[in-house]
Amino acid sequence: MKNKVNIDVPDAILEQLDDSVFESTNYGNPEIQRVGPKVRATTGESKVQSSIDDVLSNTLKDGMTISFHHHFREGDFVFNKVMRKIIDMGYQNLTLAPSSLTNVMNDIVIEAIKKGVVTNITSSGMRGTLGDAVSHGILKNPVIFRSHGARARAIESGEIKIDVAFLGVPNSDEMGNANGMNGDAAFGSLGYALIDAQYADKLVLITDTIMPYPNTPASIKQTQVDYVVKVDKVGDPDKIGSGATRFTKDPKELKIAKTVNDVIVNSKYFKNDFSFQTGSGGAALAVTRFLREAMVAQNFKASFALGGITKPTVDLLNEGLVNRVMDVQDFDKGAASSMKLSPNQQEIDASWYADPANKGAMVDKLDVAILSALEVDTNFNVNVMSGSDGVIRGAIGGHQDAATAKLTIISAPLVRGRIATIVPKVNTVITPGDSIDVVVTEVGIAINPKRTDLVEQLKQVPGLPIYSIEELQQKAEKIVGKPAPLKFTDRVVAVAEYRDGSVIDVIKEVAD
Repeated sequence: MKNKVNIDVPDAILEQLDDSVFESTNYGNPEIQRVGPKVRATTGESKVQSSIDDVLSNTLKDGMTISFHHHFREGDFVFNKVMRKIIDMGYQNLTLAPSSLTNVMNDIVIEAIKKGVVTNITSSGMRGTLGDAVSHGILKNPVIFRSHGARARAIESGEIKIDVAFLGVPNSDEMGNANGMNGDAAFGSLGYALIDAQYADKLVLITDTIMPYPNTPASIKQTQVDYVVKVDKVGDPDKIGSGATRFTKDPKELKIAKTVNDVIVNSKYFKNDFSFQTGSGGAALAVTRFLREAMVAQNFKASFALGGITKPTVDLLNEGLVNRVMDVQDFDKGAASSMKLSPNQQEIDASWYADPANKGAMVDKLDVAILSALEVDTNFNVNVMSGSDGVIRGAIGGHQDAATAKLTIISAPLVRGRIATIVPKVNTVITPGDSIDVVVTEVGIAINPKRTDLVEQLKQVPGLPIYSIEELQQKAEKIVGKPAPLKFTDRVVAVAEYRDGSVIDVIKEVAD
């Protein structure tokens, strides 16, 4: 069956997942029934356990669904420590449901798949050797990729039912009151873990720092926690985030950032009390700098900044140029350390951030979102999941979620090395073209023809190079030529869902 972005989704996949195909970016206002976790009442005795082995014996059974968060990023020690125990204890047929998978997790997940410990995975993304292995058919069942908001929706509705959540935290007291702001491995917001804490049947906290009771502020509360396990070290702070974030000096990225800024400040959405979300890459950080200059010049303040937060965004808050920072994840130490100091840097969970099925997500109030891309096609569809070789090497993250902004801008180079970014058809549709308003490259911009208002506004801007998306694609092709066609088998190795739970694309096994 073909969906709205002309992807042929096999009927067998729809039957296996009990799913529908993507039809529209408009979620509507359905009434959703949420589920609740099983709870076993406990007394006031300490929940601190002596070993992960004992906790696993008391909580885990074959066939269950387990979850983790990725806030430690490449500095994560918890995931591998727990998975090593699970593999060695011989568990089988588990579903792995982390908020995302980072490179540091790849080797042990591949081992778990080969030994039958993990037979299903749902996540926002995967990279490196794991992405390559899955793309070549290592996993029996298709991976399900969901955005951060869609993951929250699926957990709340019971579509993802977490039996045991193993959440690494940099601090906790003996009853499980914990936050991400204090301790040697502090990473700031616990935004993606908070949904797991609320809905998992069993919640296990793993920490290297036991604080005096009661530990406040408590992002995760003792009312949600079953066990606390003390370990030597939960993460490497040097790999969780960098120190002071450095702006790019690359001329191409700076030109893209300057053009993005020109689009924003010449749109009707640049006004006092506007809201925005940017990314963490070099060009995105440069956009923040240019945007600051424009805000100062016109005496504008932003009502809020949203999403994964960096120090440059926190600097805007401290300068009084942003009233509130709504923080679901921190990308550097500057942002992470700021949260405990500023009452206007608000920790939010993934549902509040981007769940389309709640009573109001922050993304629905966004004026401007600046997003990146691996590929954009001539229908403005965006791929952030698979490379030019068809191999999985990315994550949906909050891409689909933030694309609900009134002005969604994709910033990307025309080509990367010898690989075109603007292509006739993307390898994997992750964010549909109906969500994208403007594509910005170092050569020029393309405006979605459906946005006639933006076409009229931006064509008045002196010196702003405007092309059709087809013209940008042809320029890219003249530089790098036409790519060789990719070869795939008929076997589906992954399914990418849209934020409403429908299938937006399928990823097939790469043929050797």
